[in-house]
Amino acid sequence: KGFTCGAEPSVVSSITREETEMADAGQESSDWSPRCATGQPETTHRLQHAERDTSSRRSKSIFTPLEQQVIQLKQQHKDALLAVECGYKYRFFGEDAEIAAKELNIVCHLDHNFMTCSIPTHRLFVHVRRLVSHGHKVGVVKQTETSAIKASGANRNTLFTRQLSALYTKSTLVGEDVNPVCRLGDVEEGGCDDVVSDPPDSFLLCISENWDKLKKQLTVGLVAVQPSTGDVLLDCFPDGPSRSELECRVLKINPVEILVPSDLSEQTERLLHSITNASAQADDRVRVERRDSAEFEFASAMNTVTSFYCHIQAKGVVASLESPVISCLGPLIQYLQEFNLERVLRSERSISERQDAVQEILESDSLTLNSIRSLLSRLPDLERGICSIYHKKSSTQEFYLISSSLSRLGLELQTLQPAMRSQISSGLLRSLLLDTPDQLIPAQSFLKVLNEKAAKSGNKTELFSDLSGFPVLQERMEQIQTVLREIQDHRKDIRLILKAPALEYTTVSGQEFLIEVKNSGSSIVPPEWVKISSTKAVSRYHSPFLVDRYKKLQQLREQLMLDCQREWTNFLDQFGEHYHTMKRAISHLATMDCLFSLAEVAKQGDYCRPEVCDNKHQITIRDGRHPAIDLLMGEHNQYVPNHTELQGDGRRTMIITGPNMGGKSSYIRQVALICVMAQMGSYVPASAACVGILDGIYTRMGASDNIYKGRSTFMEELTEASDIISRATKQSLVILDELGRGTSTHDGIAIAYATLEYFIKDVKALTLFVTHYPPLCELERVYPEHVSNYHMAFLLNEPDISADTDEVQPEFITFLYQLTEGAAGRSYGLNVARLADIPDPVLLTAAHKARELEKVVDARRYAFTFNHFVKA
Repeated sequence: KGFTCGAEPSVVSSITREETEMADAGQESSDWSPRCATGQPETTHRLQHAERDTSSRRSKSIFTPLEQQVIQLKQQHKDALLAVECGYKYRFFGEDAEIAAKELNIVCHLDHNFMTCSIPTHRLFVHVRRLVSHGHKVGVVKQTETSAIKASGANRNTLFTRQLSALYTKSTLVGEDVNPVCRLGDVEEGGCDDVVSDPPDSFLLCISENWDKLKKQLTVGLVAVQPSTGDVLLDCFPDGPSRSELECRVLKINPVEILVPSDLSEQTERLLHSITNASAQADDRVRVERRDSAEFEFASAMNTVTSFYCHIQAKGVVASLESPVISCLGPLIQYLQEFNLERVLRSERSISERQDAVQEILESDSLTLNSIRSLLSRLPDLERGICSIYHKKSSTQEFYLISSSLSRLGLELQTLQPAMRSQISSGLLRSLLLDTPDQLIPAQSFLKVLNEKAAKSGNKTELFSDLSGFPVLQERMEQIQTVLREIQDHRKDIRLILKAPALEYTTVSGQEFLIEVKNSGSSIVPPEWVKISSTKAVSRYHSPFLVDRYKKLQQLREQLMLDCQREWTNFLDQFGEHYHTMKRAISHLATMDCLFSLAEVAKQGDYCRPEVCDNKHQITIRDGRHPAIDLLMGEHNQYVPNHTELQGDGRRTMIITGPNMGGKSSYIRQVALICVMAQMGSYVPASAACVGILDGIYTRMGASDNIYKGRSTFMEELTEASDIISRATKQSLVILDELGRGTSTHDGIAIAYATLEYFIKDVKALTLFVTHYPPLCELERVYPEHVSNYHMAFLLNEPDISADTDEVQPEFITFLYQLTEGAAGRSYGLNVARLADIPDPVLLTAAHKARELEKVVDARRYAFTFNHFVKA
């Protein structure tokens, strides 16, 4: 049933002496041993050297050669589910079989000593992906011998040799076993959306922690890699007990797998536990791989890194990396080496220039740019595909699809070069387009070597159209042709024997070179001929000569397949030598695609090109609009634009008040998005804009608690505010929305006032502060040079008050969504209650209570003013 052996497992019947000797020759494993499905109590089956007597030899021989082989493989890969190739199936054994059967919903049964289940070879990629999606590590074990070759060798009576060919986890789904591909025509017709079912980002994230006892400071290192595309991210930062910095980055990267040391801190463990269990679906959860903490020690990691990069010009890059990053990079290299994906870590990796490029695409009527835009459509995932080739895990179909696409792009861009030089003036566009064709030349040369039909069908034996560069394959093909000629020449003898001058060989059910004779004339068939098959009318034979030659032919064909696989791997390796060059070309194409998208958005949304500010500490936006809301409103032009003016050496803080639902939060989000778009070189939704370079945009918006950390809504607000205080500089944009609302009025006002004053006096960042606390508006009087009060304009329809009943009606607000100077005295929350369909009796009671409280406050204010006047 599993891999812990019972005391008296059932003996397998009909075990030959040879099988017994093979079983005895196997290693007596320790931690990983078979568990038999006999209902016996589970005990560990261990044999000591001193007790190797007859009974112990008999107990070892109960395992078949295949089972013994599986045990040895499992000892080497204890943490993986092993799919073992057995003929036309892949089988799982023991506990692996039970897990696989449950996850794949297939039948698991007892076979000899192990529970087992199986899947067909042609559906391997489906089942491996399903197991991996549930967080398992899956190993594919393949036969390294074929039946024909084995039959001709000295070890023909021994077990097939098998070895682990690939390992797969959520982040390492790269290879022919797990990447189904479609035909080139499907891609060109746009019908190949399900070629790769991976998420857009499949990052493997490695985390290290370094605690400085003297400074009492935790520093976190991060390295994230996406093996399927070659993207690599590095980061190093200080973090606090809440691990908010780490949480922000993990959620941003959104990894599918996380690599951590075994001695990870309790705080980080809690964070990762909450993240990995955030989804109710098992296939959506992040997989966590725990490694020996020694791998994360700086000295050990540095040895790994320097050894890995010693053969390339990367010493300067390694020397510039901070120690926490090195502590991540070392174990990450070791981990990827287990999957043969470590080469991805050897990959080699301005605002007005982008604006120039977008402007030219917008304003130019060049046919060349339209041609380039057309070339970039309906392409396969080139980045993912070339990385698969680089890892030497690409199928022939995927290789042909990617290389033919790259070759076509290179040739067509080459023909457009004269027009590019004469029609395109943007320096960025010229550098991207003129460099790319030369970088794609290798794809053309490699494509010429391939037989298109064989490549598209996955036939590696006929893959190379010219064998002059493949002497091993050429020799093997000649040997096969020699045998085929001998077989064809043998027809003369057969025709004479059977007196059938027109006889030809027949192929039935895959059996070739069959001599078909009618049963009525079978008397003339020589007795030494071997009958292969028969029907009521005919019988089919092989002569002794055909038996020998056909056996030789099968051996040569299977050897050819092995030779072709080796040459294919070498071919991919040679292509991989051009990986960095072609990846740069693909990166250029991706940048072009992005620029075309930015231009299209700018054209549809009537955007403007932001200017470069002389004063870097400045944001000036005229008629700014929210890019998403503006788009949702369509062509009705209902969105109310607003101005923004922030000067670092002048009025740098805006205190924004106004009625609930008046548009305050939408406005500050609009400013943030326009700044982000300007920083990336995009046009922005405004009539004019001038945005300086910002080192960060920090926001504290919304209200939510954090139950799994035991933190209230107010605690979350203050934690985020604390992080912003520690990180923001005068080159930052800070957005704080209703800070302090999660506690009592007095405490909330006090905290909001003190925080805002700190940003005004000390941080000096450009700040947008939304509040419902009127006392904060007094800061404009305290700091008139740096603070301005604004509110979102509205129309107030005061209700009539009945003199007879003294009934108070809630006010009615008409929102104007226009940013206006000055502070709003009230928030008019009862209007929102009306919009939310709160029952009228509740609204009337609330309106009456609000009027009472206003009278109390007014009376106190009058008393304070009168007493102050009398004392004066």
